[in-house]
Order: sequence, then C-alpha cells, then structure tokens
Amino acid sequence: MAGKGWCMALVVKPIKGTFVGEVDPIDLRSVDDGTLAELKAAWNRYQILVFKGQKMDEPDLVTFSQRFGDLEIHVRTEYLSREHPEILYVSNMKDETGRAIGILSQGEVGWHYDQIYLPRPALGSFLLAHTLPKDRGETSFADMSLAYEQLPQGTKAVIEGRKAVQSYEAFNSAYSVPTDKKQTKKTPDVEHPIVRTHPMTGRKALYICPGMTTQIVGLPEGESRAVLDELFDWTVKPEFVYTHKWQAGDGVMWDNACTMHRREPFDENQQRLMKRTTILPPADLAVPY
Repeated sequence: MAGKGWCMALVVKPIKGTFVGEVDPIDLRSVDDGTLAELKAAWNRYQILVFKGQKMDEPDLVTFSQRFGDLEIHVRTEYLSREHPEILYVSNMKDETGRAIGILSQGEVGWHYDQIYLPRPALGSFLLAHTLPKDRGETSFADMSLAYEQLPQGTKAVIEGRKAVQSYEAFNSAYSVPTDKKQTKKTPDVEHPIVRTHPMTGRKALYICPGMTTQIVGLPEGESRAVLDELFDWTVKPEFVYTHKWQAGDGVMWDNACTMHRREPFDENQQRLMKRTTILPPADLAVPY
C-alpha cells in the first residue's frame, strides 16, 4: 500500500453476468485516485457493485460518495442525518422521543427507480448496511438494460420515442408516507423517456417502474395500462434480477439510470438501519434522453 491508497489492481468478481460485480476486499475509506478510476470503470461495466466488510462512518460515506459526483439532499428532510444531510436513513427505528428516524419502515417496498420523479434524476445510489434484522429485508435489483435489449421488437416499436409520467405521490401512496405541502410542491409529476440512453455508457435501458410510472403519454388509458403491465412483468423475469442478502458492513452501489430495485418486508420487531447517499449526474447530462 502506498500512502492511503491501494497499489494492487482492482479485482471484481461477476455475481450475475455483467450486471453485478463483487469487489475484492477493499477499504473504501482509503482509495487512491488510480483505484477510484478503476472503480468508476467497473461501475460502468457492472451496474451494481458490492463491497463487503466496510467500516465507514457517516463522514467516510459522504466523502467516498462525493468522489462520484454531487450528492442530493433528499426532499424528505425529516429522515436525513442531522450531522450529514447528504445521508438518508432507511429504517424502522425510532429515537428517544418516539420519532421515526428513517423512511420506508419494515414493510414491502415495491419496484422503483430512485428519484425517477425528479427533473434531474439520480445517477446512482450507495446504500450501507448499519443495523440488520435477523432475516429478510433483502433487496432485489432488475437489469433494465438487458431487459430492454431482449424486449420483443414489436414492443420496442410501441414505446419508441414515447414518454411516461413518473409520480412520487403514487409511490408514497403504495409504500411510504405522504409528503408535506412543501415537499409535495417540490415533487410534482414529471415526464421522462420510456427508453433512456445512459449518460455515461450510451447503453439504452427501460426507464419505468411499477412504483412510480403511472401513464404512457399519448396513449389511451387502457392501452397505456396494458403496455405498462406487459413491461413490468417482463422486467422482473428471473434472468434480469439479482437479490442481495445483506450482511452488516455491506455497501452496495447501483446505477439509477438503468436498474430498479425493491425490498422484502421483515419482522417489525427487528431493527434495521441503512444509510444511503444519492449521486447526481453532471449538470450537462442531467436531463434523461
């Protein structure tokens, strides 16, 4: 090791094709510029990177995540770290006053893209496992690039050039808690392309999700629903899905331009705390295309 960096070549083991890669043991608190460049290249190759045995505190998590881009301050300010607001708590735990410290509690969280409902959607997310229940609470990810590439040509023709409505309100109604008036004003429904071209790799992916996509623009409601249901069923076929069973210290970094995810429910009597940062795209690549 030279200084704080790593002099060894980065080793990434495929877990599921070129969709998920597990990085050989590495301390993300001490990554030199050369290794960072390798990590960025690996992230473009594998939409999901898995890091085991991390001992990052909150400043470490913020510092590492910022090396990939600007970090979003989530609209749900009531669930942010008090000391480091770049970190969103995903948890069913409560503080000494009985206030919920995190969002998404312990129930099922259906398939969704992080921040697909914003005009400048997230490029990536990093989720660090802090406190885990004894079982369940797994997170599944869907490879939306491969799902698009293997889509029947007839379906591709139907959605070519079309946009869809993305609704944070729809997601909250199904899986979370309502936003307040100020937050609702910041998160009106938006329209994004159904097929998104990745801003870094140029690879195309389906950019829809059951949790937030409500309507295909320009199609009658019945036809829109039929097409969306077909796409939703297609994208969660086993060949497109990876399920991560969490261990304490796991860090998972996923690409929000081409993967959606969901979480299994777990026992409400078991505590779970995950800490998430959200990486924004460069300003000149902010609008999905």
